[in-house]
Amino acid sequence: MITDFAGYGGAAAAGVLLALSFPQYGHPALSWIALTPLLVALASARSMRRAFALGLLTGILYFTGTLYWITRVMAVYGGLQMWVAMLVNAALIAYLALFPALFALIVRRLITVRGPYALMASPLVWVATELGRTHVFTGFPWVLLGYSQVSVLPVAQLASVFGVYGVSALVAAVSASLALAAVVPGRPARNRESGALRQRWGAVVAAVMLVVGVAVWGSLRVSRGTLTKTGDPLRVGMIQGNVPQDDKTNAARAPAIFQNHLRMTRQAIGEGARIVFWPESSMPFMFEEDGPAAAQVRALARETRVPLLFGSDQIEWREENGQRLPDKYYNAAFLVRADGTTGGVYRKIHLVPFGEYVPLRRVFFFAAPLVEAVSDFTAGADAVLLPVHGHLISTAICYEIVYPDLVRRFVRGGSELLTTITNDAWFGRTSAPYQHFAQAAMRAIEEGRYLVRSANTGVSGIVDPYGHVLASTDIFEPAVTVGEIRLLRTATIYSVIGDVFAYASALFTAALLIATRRRVK
Repeated sequence: MITDFAGYGGAAAAGVLLALSFPQYGHPALSWIALTPLLVALASARSMRRAFALGLLTGILYFTGTLYWITRVMAVYGGLQMWVAMLVNAALIAYLALFPALFALIVRRLITVRGPYALMASPLVWVATELGRTHVFTGFPWVLLGYSQVSVLPVAQLASVFGVYGVSALVAAVSASLALAAVVPGRPARNRESGALRQRWGAVVAAVMLVVGVAVWGSLRVSRGTLTKTGDPLRVGMIQGNVPQDDKTNAARAPAIFQNHLRMTRQAIGEGARIVFWPESSMPFMFEEDGPAAAQVRALARETRVPLLFGSDQIEWREENGQRLPDKYYNAAFLVRADGTTGGVYRKIHLVPFGEYVPLRRVFFFAAPLVEAVSDFTAGADAVLLPVHGHLISTAICYEIVYPDLVRRFVRGGSELLTTITNDAWFGRTSAPYQHFAQAAMRAIEEGRYLVRSANTGVSGIVDPYGHVLASTDIFEPAVTVGEIRLLRTATIYSVIGDVFAYASALFTAALLIATRRRVK
């Protein structure tokens, strides 16, 4: 009974430590030990069922602590009663918790067959489950373990080689080595001074040396700053209109919101911006459907000779019985050139579940108000690049920025600048805006590109290719931010090889399971 209590206590501690590894309330140092209590508990778990339960408990606390804000979004903006919103969020958290539970099952099986030293395979198993979480059912790769280190720049540089998954593995390796030191039995007394120390702490020393090696290399990479000294410079402006979510659907407020964005744009151009970014859904109208308002945007671009990039919904129409009817709705980003013409349109590829579409509507029948409140958008198909001053740039809309492979598609297609436009007003004053910004910053390191982020209520900012935050805004305050970036073409190792490390981890995990195939009691 005491052992059971200790095991569940360890799993709970791991979940809490994982949650406290991320903004806004956490600290990145905690992530290095976060998995240790769970791994120690798995080493003594009496059955596979117990291992699954331990992993599930860790996952539930992990995702409850980092995704608590979703309940508020669905209750306030989705029209759900609070208890129903809590139920829907609980279902999402329970689903996500299945991935740490699967991790626990695999690790316990490896330990059962290969002994405690199998703990050192756990970092790759963890990465395999994170890869699954990124892709299964369109994926939800929020707060991957590696994101905890985005502000620790020497360590975060590993993402330029192996992506965020490589950082996850490095962090998990420290937890695994500590767990191994805790569970490996000592030698007999006559060898205790030498053999036991080597047996218990050899993996810890190796993990620490690996982290130090990565940190030294990363520090050198950051200090050289080669990418910040090449490429064509460009001054960019970001508009943070700070429009309350309720005002976005208030027709009486639309003219004032629109004119305020035009005014703030002129201010940014007056400060030297050569392109200006408005947030996602910043237009209080549909750009292609409201001729007079669109004409004002085009006129501003022509007058100032400055292109504008902004978010607006788009309708695809169909003809039926001689009538023109809306067929599909897209969450889109429009580029208006300096001559006032449309330079390109990007349609959002990764839609937000329960925000832009409702998955498994029949399963979530009790969330009928949410289904009615959610705009039923269609996903875009192409990673469209947008032409700016003779260069190509890309934009990810809101939640898309947490998908490493999508952003890599932009860069492989020729994007010289990463941009992302978002409306984080939904989140309120929670951890979500800070988590979102941190995850966007990791894309800059992975791809070796500057990243520009324009958010309706913040955080807006600029991140350089090494993860330095060159400019950032406070949330829920209007702001005009202007800064200099460079348009880059140099490829990082990650932008060339992509998620090879993550897929190799998944294959390695599968190979271990095949190799250890036998009846597990």
